Amino acid sequence: MAAVGSAEYTEEPTTNVKFQRSLNLPGCSGSLSLLGTGYREKVFAIIGVKVYAAGLYVNPSILSKLNAWKGQSTSEIQESPYLFNLIFQSPLEKSLQIVLVRDVDGKTFWDALDDAISPRIKALTSIDESALSTIRSIFQGRPLKKGTFIFLTWLDSSKMLVCVSSDGLPSNVDATIESGNVTLALFDAFFGNAPVSPSLKDSVAKGLTTILK
Repeated sequence: MAAVGSAEYTEEPTTNVKFQRSLNLPGCSGSLSLLGTGYREKVFAIIGVKVYAAGLYVNPSILSKLNAWKGQSTSEIQESPYLFNLIFQSPLEKSLQIVLVRDVDGKTFWDALDDAISPRIKALTSIDESALSTIRSIFQGRPLKKGTFIFLTWLDSSKMLVCVSSDGLPSNVDATIESGNVTLALFDAFFGNAPVSPSLKDSVAKGLTTILK
């Protein structure tokens, strides 16, 4: 189902979470534009439970690097690892906004992130372990209430900012992560071949199809 919304917001249709069409975040050089939205579902005792909605924002200048995909279908764009890798490698900001749609214990959220990150890194270096420890420390012992915003913002392919806010858009950065393996693993978890939120990758591909007509 396509995302719908007003001029300023796009509504993720499964969770009804509203995402701003553009926003400014700490550490970014300018406004970022929303490409697509989706949701994450976890299965508990065979019942699917929606945990969060998510939206991908990018520096609009990234789009000018994607002209090779002009006129391609949504499925061609979605199945192109090179396109998503190009977005990741670009030294321009992209940010994943996560909006919790239920209360989640911080450790539970971290464990889910770690389950997505760790298998994607073949051999952890001390830099990777330090980066993972930093992310863990943000969430461990922290109750995450419904409506909490979590932003994972890639400044380039090896530097990422983490912001958590329970009161609207964040005004400061909780942590800076500098590990190419960890930043790539997180991006791949959402936009690689086996995304944790297929609906988000599908929506982003549809958004790119529209932009690259």
